[in-house]
Amino acid sequence: MIQNDFYSQENVGPFEIYNLGDFELEDGGIIPDLKLAYTTHGTLNEAKDNVIVVPTWFSGTSKNYESYIGKDRALNPEKYFIIVINQIGNGVSSSPHNSPEPIAMANFPNVRIGDDVRAQHKLITEKFGIEEIALVVGGSMGAQQTYEWAVRYPDMVKRAAPIAGTAKNTVHDFLFTKTLMDAITSDPGWNGGNYSSHFDVADGLKRHADIWAVMGLSTEFYKQEGWKLFGIETVEQFTEGFLQPLFQSLDPNSLLTMAWKWQRGDVSRHTNGNLEEALGRIKAKVFVMPLNEDMFFPVRDCEAEQKLIPNSELKVINSLLGHFGLFGVEPDYFTQVDNYLNELLAINVAEAVAE
Repeated sequence: MIQNDFYSQENVGPFEIYNLGDFELEDGGIIPDLKLAYTTHGTLNEAKDNVIVVPTWFSGTSKNYESYIGKDRALNPEKYFIIVINQIGNGVSSSPHNSPEPIAMANFPNVRIGDDVRAQHKLITEKFGIEEIALVVGGSMGAQQTYEWAVRYPDMVKRAAPIAGTAKNTVHDFLFTKTLMDAITSDPGWNGGNYSSHFDVADGLKRHADIWAVMGLSTEFYKQEGWKLFGIETVEQFTEGFLQPLFQSLDPNSLLTMAWKWQRGDVSRHTNGNLEEALGRIKAKVFVMPLNEDMFFPVRDCEAEQKLIPNSELKVINSLLGHFGLFGVEPDYFTQVDNYLNELLAINVAEAVAE
């Protein structure tokens, strides 16, 4: 195992660890003694029906969602029991760099979105005895997991809000993600992934960050000097002083693990490739919430899927940042998100389904 202080309690905590035991994966292989890192906000009520599940996005941890949660927010810990769960391979839950042999580093097995959701289901049912989820909500790869939750456990999930993500990844987005992976593995220090320190591939992680600078942010972000929203004065300071150090602090094998499953996110695996049939299984009330300037998951792709989901609505979030709007640095971002989520949580699901 390689030590990476970025994923420590001090940096990305607080979080707790739940041991799931040996966990069989959909593509074969086992993660011995799978560990899920999670954090909770609020109190589980006696009926155990005030649960909100929040899965993490690519490169993110449960720490990233703290800005989404608060007593004056839709995700209100005084009303709901909110469980933010770190996806497998994100550096905090079981991941290449923190796993022992024989699955350490480049030998970490392929993990799918379905594996994440099955593990999360095991956590909340075994640890908390939860049988009903009021809302599943997540951004980007968290949206992929949200869709998987709604399709895999339709009777359990009452509401779902995928933000900036799709139920089935597109060919275009698959190729986008491939460039992110190639940036890391083309580094001369990569050596098949069995490096002695994540700093051995610092140049690859720098190129990885540079691709995010192009694809993760919108053209309007650069036209309007949106980096100033981060308190940064120049584009060079944003790309070289913020984005590059951010990604260079991460573990490259964890990024590759997440990117592989991101590429293959697809709920139609449940229905022999029939996406309409898979989305037709959903019983939850669904708000599909794309970001209007997102180049990874454009509104048109999200809307095409939304039209296949019974009892669903399209709720577009305006964000200058594009996909990075998820970071919530724009003044009105959380106003939009909270308004949509409050509206969704106020819906009587039984009546909505009957209609």
